[in-house]
Amino acid sequence: MPIPDDVTGEEIDKDVKQELQSLPKGLAEDVSRNLVMVARLIDEDPEGAYGYSRVALRLASRVAAVREAAGFAAYASQKYSEALAEFRAARRMTGNVDLWPVMADCERGLGRPEKALDMAGAPEVQKLDKAGQVEMRLVAAGARRDMDQLDAAIVTLQSPELASNSVQPWTARLRYAYADALLAAGREGEAREWFAKAVESDKDGSTDASDRLAELDGVEFVDALVEDDGDSDHDSDSDGDVEVVNSEAPEAKPVPEAETEPESAEDSVDDDGLDDVDDVDDVDDVDGDEGDLKS
Repeated sequence: MPIPDDVTGEEIDKDVKQELQSLPKGLAEDVSRNLVMVARLIDEDPEGAYGYSRVALRLASRVAAVREAAGFAAYASQKYSEALAEFRAARRMTGNVDLWPVMADCERGLGRPEKALDMAGAPEVQKLDKAGQVEMRLVAAGARRDMDQLDAAIVTLQSPELASNSVQPWTARLRYAYADALLAAGREGEAREWFAKAVESDKDGSTDASDRLAELDGVEFVDALVEDDGDSDHDSDSDGDVEVVNSEAPEAKPVPEAETEPESAEDSVDDDGLDDVDDVDDVDDVDGDEGDLKS
């Protein structure tokens, strides 16, 4: 696949560069340039990123960073079975638990929310840093929603991190997930409050919380290009104005159906003894039929 001339490979993370030192110099440069392209495209063009990741994988399949990059590219392209295989390979190579939450989310993508909940209660979760534990909580709540356990999903998200006034990298996504779960449960007033809190903490626009809040407030933005008949000179202040009108808030979007792909149960978790564990922070103790709890 073609790579722009301005991509040198020097842009990659220093830890990845160190891993690639085990390769011959020319090969390491080729791999690093492909990894740079994966990072560039993964958000805007997941399929393109996936293509570059496959090239890197063919060149250096024994490098953990390459397997991890291939996993994320497959995950972004919703190729969950392939992503899970790559994440498992990377984890075997490094022994690192950082990929545990995204591995669990792949199980959700494959239509196995129960397995994701098993992973949410595994000992590996206690080895995650705070960001990883919050991510695991989000995955567990998503698995509860996959199983139509809305009240349990809401309780799963209730945590010190949610209640904290401190804004961390995960704060906006955690508040957004909580608001979305509340709205799905019919608790519109509370949902509006938490969407507003998500907006406050979402400085980089990582969620569409502001749009969801506007929907709840019945606000619709309409592009009104007004043409005056018989007058070729339009008022510059009116050209391209945005008209704000009230409308009924649309229904909450349904949760997308998970990709289903057959896979044997014994292969779905990486031999980590996860069958009899409790969910993160007693998630499994939450009954799906619990009543509304304090938000």
